[in-house]
Amino acid sequence: MQSPLLGTAAADNSDALASSFATSYPGVVAFITVVAEGGFCKAADRLGITRSAVSRVIQKLEAQVGLRLLSRTTRSISLTREGEIFHARCQPSVALIKEAMEDMRDLRDGPPRGRLRVSAPVGFGRKVVAPLLWGFQEKYPDIEIELHLSCVASDFTSDRIDVSFLNGRLADSRIVAKQIVPMQTLVCASPEYAVRRGMPESPDAVMQHDCINVRLPSGRVDEWEFKVEGGSRKLTPPSRLMFNDVGLVLEAVLKGKGIAQLGGYLICDLLREGKLVHSMSQYAPNDRGHYICYLSRQHLPSRIRVFVDHMTAAIRALDLQCAGTFSPTRDDRQAASAPLVPLPGQ
Repeated sequence: MQSPLLGTAAADNSDALASSFATSYPGVVAFITVVAEGGFCKAADRLGITRSAVSRVIQKLEAQVGLRLLSRTTRSISLTREGEIFHARCQPSVALIKEAMEDMRDLRDGPPRGRLRVSAPVGFGRKVVAPLLWGFQEKYPDIEIELHLSCVASDFTSDRIDVSFLNGRLADSRIVAKQIVPMQTLVCASPEYAVRRGMPESPDAVMQHDCINVRLPSGRVDEWEFKVEGGSRKLTPPSRLMFNDVGLVLEAVLKGKGIAQLGGYLICDLLREGKLVHSMSQYAPNDRGHYICYLSRQHLPSRIRVFVDHMTAAIRALDLQCAGTFSPTRDDRQAASAPLVPLPGQ
């Protein structure tokens, strides 16, 4: 493919230079080490290879540059004039590469530090994730956290996200999705509404109530879903009120304006306190979960590893289960291709 800036010849030349560097780099490292150690034997010990191997890679390097870099006698070695120039040019670069490799090793194995970009659904992020960050930062003060709340699932690559919380179901994906706890969704209302209008006892009965719905970022109305014999049933009840924020839906429910289907993590405390009542727990889906997600188990930086472990334990310690019995699903999955199907806004 032709480079618009360099042209075909320049692009080909660039590829040749890159290939040349890739094959000559071991020789450059050996050359720098020989100079630093003052001889082939000490350089071989430092590099963990044989003396003859050091000699071979340097001979190959000299053949590539077309110049002799070292003057060798039976008793000593010294830099040629060309070798002095080459050493002066290469030594800083090799030092930078070595430093970069050491930095990567520290990020993998050293004390957790650096910036961590985290995304979460708006409701779950505000209610569950954000309050737990304070304790995490006390434990790991060298980790900087950016928390992004969105009704739309973040893209790990384009949004440069390290860890994402998602609510919903697992489908196929390249991401690692670890279920923290099962997710409940319940139909709820204020006690005042329940006295005035009663509570629905079946999916069909929902259609006769004042329903408060969520408008998704896509523009469509979020469906209510129920577990029924043989599968699931989705419906979109008529809206008494509609918001694009699940927090406002909850406020309206608390004020007795209608019923809504909300995540258990939002309402479990309110149910225990008697500020809300629920119905139809036997129809609640049992195949959803709260997940913590990241790109790969391999080569995981320590800052991500400790965050995943800490937040998983902290969220599991919360009592987010408020009604019914929910069958456990696989605790940890990694599929070849499988996006979570998130519940928008929650």
